[in-house]
Amino acid sequence: MEKTATQKIKLGIFVIVGLLIFITTVYFIGKKQNIFGKTTEISSIFDNVNGLQLGNNVRYSGVSVGTVTAIEMINDTMIRVEMDIDDKIISHINKDAVAIISSDGLVGNKIISILPGKKNKIPVKEGDVIKSMKRLNTEDMLKTLNVTNENTAKITSNLVKITEEITKGKGTIGMLINDTTMSADLKEITQGLKESATSLSQLTTSLNSKDNVIGVLNDTGTANSIKQTLKNLENSSLKIDDAVKNLNTTITNAKEGKGAINYLSNDPKLVQKIDSIMTNINKASIKLNENMEAMRHNFLFRGYFKKQEKEQKKNQKNSSSK
Repeated sequence: MEKTATQKIKLGIFVIVGLLIFITTVYFIGKKQNIFGKTTEISSIFDNVNGLQLGNNVRYSGVSVGTVTAIEMINDTMIRVEMDIDDKIISHINKDAVAIISSDGLVGNKIISILPGKKNKIPVKEGDVIKSMKRLNTEDMLKTLNVTNENTAKITSNLVKITEEITKGKGTIGMLINDTTMSADLKEITQGLKESATSLSQLTTSLNSKDNVIGVLNDTGTANSIKQTLKNLENSSLKIDDAVKNLNTTITNAKEGKGAINYLSNDPKLVQKIDSIMTNINKASIKLNENMEAMRHNFLFRGYFKKQEKEQKKNQKNSSSK
């Protein structure tokens, strides 16, 4: 059956509308994925992409700025992820920016979050590789939480055992809690320690007093006097050492036949001469006394000696009167 013109017109309109809807859909999808805009390609190296896929979003400071265009395995520990970034945003991303693989929400799709740099203010260019940082994912957190829960269960179990033993009076702590006799003994010991501490405090106070030896030693003035006395004793000791050394030298010289002492003790002629001189001096002294006595009775000097006697008596009276 041939189609009428009306049916053909309806079919044409339907095809045109469907085509327009398809083009509009492709346009909006492409605009969202930056297919029709100018972009700059940069990349980052990760050791694990954690389920990242092509077409996932790239966000910079929480704003969608591009998409993941390629994921390339370099080796078993390095994976290159290439990203197309909108040219309007690329000038704000610096070379020291850091890329992190995170989730869009708690359990959403994986995305790449780029953290702004702070030190290097030079923007990235086509083909630059920015640093990456591993972020703790949900799986790692669950593993850590599982280990923590196991450790907590062990600690709780041990704590239950300990509290049961304490309640039953086992161990030192249980004995201290349940044994009334030991509690009384501990009270007595504590009281004795307090009394001992009081006595020790009183003893320390008395020792610091200046009425005893330790208190005197604590006095700075006494300490300085003792230091000065010790210093004087040290100086005297040094002088005595010098005198002993000189005396030893003199004795050594005398033994070796040196010096005047050895000469006097060992030369008999010199001793005889000294005895003769002393004898002559004694004789001269006797004759001098006889001459002085004769002059005292001589009429020429008698007045002089009487005058001298008067002056001596006068001086004696003056001194006695004083």
